[in-house]
Amino acid sequence: MFFVRRRRENPCLERDKPGATDADFAPHLKAEAVRVWELYQQGIVRELYFHRDKQTAMLVVEVESVEAARAILETLQLVKSGAINFELIPLVPYSGFERLFTEK
Repeated sequence: MFFVRRRRENPCLERDKPGATDADFAPHLKAEAVRVWELYQQGIVRELYFHRDKQTAMLVVEVESVEAARAILETLQLVKSGAINFELIPLVPYSGFERLFTEK
């Protein structure tokens, strides 16, 4: 018998440090891109987007928990430098369809 850990998608919204300037970001951008590429190749970062109207990112990180997602994000250079942080959105399966099959 074996157990399989269940991985979940964790949406992560980037938040810039208030008052951060391009100069705060510039020295870290290449290292940031390299690390995100590594995580993408490992299947941890599953999706990556930029907000159309702002230069902020949204990552979908697939790991076992919100805590694991936070630990992964802390390996990003812009997080390490304090220029950004992430809002993690804990998801659970949608249960609304249950209404279709229950009598009330």
